[in-house]
Amino acid sequence: MRVTMADVARHAGVSKTTVSRVLNGKDDLDAGTALRVRSVIAELGYVPSSGAVGLARGRTSTVGVLVPSLTWPWMGDVLQGAVDVLEAESYGLLLFTCNRGEDSMRRFATQVSAKSFDGLLVIEPEGTLDYIDGLHAKGLPVVMIDDRAHQPLFPSVATTNRAGAEMAAQHLLGLGRRRPAVVQGPRFGCTEERLEGFAQSYQAAGLPISADRVVDGDFTFDGGRLAIKRLREAGIEFDAVFAHNDLSAAGVIQELRDSGRRIPADVAVVGFDDIPLAAHTEPALTTVRQPLREMGAAAARMLLAYFAGSPVPETRLVIPTTLVVRGST
Repeated sequence: MRVTMADVARHAGVSKTTVSRVLNGKDDLDAGTALRVRSVIAELGYVPSSGAVGLARGRTSTVGVLVPSLTWPWMGDVLQGAVDVLEAESYGLLLFTCNRGEDSMRRFATQVSAKSFDGLLVIEPEGTLDYIDGLHAKGLPVVMIDDRAHQPLFPSVATTNRAGAEMAAQHLLGLGRRRPAVVQGPRFGCTEERLEGFAQSYQAAGLPISADRVVDGDFTFDGGRLAIKRLREAGIEFDAVFAHNDLSAAGVIQELRDSGRRIPADVAVVGFDDIPLAAHTEPALTTVRQPLREMGAAAARMLLAYFAGSPVPETRLVIPTTLVVRGST
């Protein structure tokens, strides 16, 4: 039978509250009493529940993470970066998704009310900003990852979407690619920055990108294929493609190859993210590397610093993108 706190209290001749205070290192107890309780704990082999200890201290040693979906190809890297930091400090992670819309958020709100975690990491908070803002205002430590600049007053970790797209454009311009097409992602702040950075670089070079060479996409492999089909069916000529993520870039490459276009001889292709897939397309994909693990790790460190007594900064930490050149250009 498992030894309980009540067993320890009975054998030591003290209350459960006193046992709890010994377990949590309170220094306002009589030294003799504390020693007696510790002796009984050792004699009975009592192992306190980490949850009980956390609740007694007013914390759970758990961090909540709210994400839109686990199907996004780069989500695992961001989460791994956070987990690496949290586990090293003996913190657990409680994961929530927004897959089911309002139902998901109701379940999440129940956990918030139960104080199931000490702080919250939020990844891509589309559609939840008002609610998260309310939690932050009530004192819950919140750090956003890739906040798309919607909420500059939130503590957040972001990357340089515009500068990354500018690097992609300068690389293609340096290769003499004068007629690029763009496969845009969903209309988020990050994709708008990528389009603006890329288009402005070509504009500055005297090569404005016409609207018919910007095709809507959805960040999927099939979306990349469909975008190239649309360009071909419309008779639009292009010698390069900048896709707003690697998965759609992989679809672009496949469709170009199926249609007999040589990569990079006929069309150069650049993606964005540098997920593991990028190194394994044929040819391997040139892409703008987002520091995904670094972003997750930095956000986790922000929360841990807060738990240790440091204020969470009300500014964005920006980790720069880099260009990774491979065979597709």
